[in-house]
Formats: sequence, C-alpha cells, structure tokens
Amino acid sequence: MFSQKSYARASQDRASLYTEITDKIIAELEAGRIPWVQPWGTAAIKAPLAMPRNASTQRGYSGINVLILWGAVIENHFSGQSWLTFRQALGLGGHVRKGERGTTVVYADRFVPPGERQHAAETGEEPDTIPFLKRFTLFNTDQCDLPEDVAASVVPPPPDQIEPQAEALIAATGADFRIGGAQAYYNKTGDFVQVPPPAAYFEPINWHRTAFHELSHWSGAAARLGRDLSGSFGSKSYAREELVAEMAGAFVCATLGIVPTVRHADYIGSWLEVLREDNRAVVRAASAASKVADFLLGFLQQPVASFDDGSEEAA
Repeated sequence: MFSQKSYARASQDRASLYTEITDKIIAELEAGRIPWVQPWGTAAIKAPLAMPRNASTQRGYSGINVLILWGAVIENHFSGQSWLTFRQALGLGGHVRKGERGTTVVYADRFVPPGERQHAAETGEEPDTIPFLKRFTLFNTDQCDLPEDVAASVVPPPPDQIEPQAEALIAATGADFRIGGAQAYYNKTGDFVQVPPPAAYFEPINWHRTAFHELSHWSGAAARLGRDLSGSFGSKSYAREELVAEMAGAFVCATLGIVPTVRHADYIGSWLEVLREDNRAVVRAASAASKVADFLLGFLQQPVASFDDGSEEAA
C-alpha cells in the first residue's frame, strides 16, 4: 500500500494545479471577461472560431483544456486552433521553433501503486488509488515549422450552413421542444424545453444560442446525463448548473460555427462565489460541459470527435 506521505504529496500537487487554474478563471471573471465567451471575430483575434484540436490525431480537446487553449490563442494572437506536443511535431516531420514557450494543459487520472496491485490480487479487494492531475505542454502550430498540410488551420463551416445545421441538431435531439411565451427555460417536472419564438430576438442566431443553453439543462435529467438539477434560484447548486449550461452552450455553438455568448452575465457574482469556495469547481463544470456538448452533438449524423482529458476525476 502507498504511504501517507506519497498520498499527501500527490494531493498537494493536485491542489496547487487546481488553484492555478481557478485563480486564472477568477481573474478573468473579475475583469468582466467570460473565458468561454471570447471576442471571436474582432480585429484582435486572428484564429477562426473553432474548438481546439490536436493537429496530429485530429481529435478535439475537452473540459478545462478548452478554456486554457482558447485563452492562449487570444493572449498570443495565434492564427489557428491546432496544437501539438513537442514529440508530435517531430513525428510529423517538423519541430517546435527554438525559444517558443508552450501552454500547460492537464490530464486527470488515478494511479495504482504496485503494492496496491499485489494487495488487491491477494485479497480480491479493490485497490486504493491516488488521484492526480498531470501537466503536459502543447504548442500551437504557429509556434512550429511543419509540413504545409499539417499546419493548415481549421476551416469554419460556411455561413449559410450554420443555422440549418443548428436547427437540424435541435430537432435531432428528440426533446419536447416548445416555442412560445416570453421566457426560455427547461421544465424539470414536465421534461420539456420552452423558448420564445425567433421573432422575439433581435438576431435569429440568438434564438439558437438560447435553445442550446436550455437543451444543456435538458441533458442533465436522470434519464440522460443525470446531473443535480435540484437547486433553486440563488442556491450554489443552481449556480453550478448554470455554469455547466453556459459552458456547454458555448462549446456547442463554437463547434457549429456560432459565436458563443453569455446567457446570464448577471450570474457572474454567484459563479465567483462558487469558484472561490471550491478550487475544483471550474474543472468539474468544464468537464461536465464537455460531456453535455458531446451528448448533444452526438445526435448529429456525423458527431464531432472529442479527446477525453479525464477532467471528471477532478471530483
């Protein structure tokens, strides 16, 4: 069995990494910037709107790594959303340019010490494990010299396909989706989503953004992803669920080529309270949001592949 000292050291490392991530998100929120609603399409942003992906495997990153990589794209004025490890760049016949600084992302897992494996084999008991967050470094393809086909940027969907695809996804979910009234909400008791008619919105695309936010709540029902939807307005559990739905809506929108927006900016204060109280909250919320986005996008005939960064272990 592993020693108490080893466990304490692993726990301390995890806590330090959670704190680093959380402090950065808190600083952004305090400055009035929403990390999952970045100013895509402005003159300051060179990269196309897209979810970050690995240029070698073509798989997308998920969870808190989406926010980390989006932030790096904006901070460093990168022109694309494609990333590589140092070794992957070499493996593709290229290299990371000398002097470039990478971006640290995380992978969550559980470590089973050798002594525990032997103990479990002898006793038939489940082995004790040490949860950990592993840091690893990525480089944007802008920081690398690569073959031309590898360095190619993600191409956003044609504008004329964005709304039809969004509407097709809403219909494909099979949700009890009702149009009418003056408010958008998910009714837990009746298990239905209600959204005002498109004419109630200044821009038609805002109707789609609203729909994906509410469908994100819908995904949390026990028969689907089974999140805690019991919180009442103003409670911390309510704030946590809104945080998940905000991020999930942004992830779905970005995948479809819709510029994300914040649905409830007036909740920033409650999100800050949750994040300050629990340095794991934002990692958990981002992980849950990726699960929601994968679940909803899975209703499309050609779902978007995702890379599981293991963030659920943050619990």
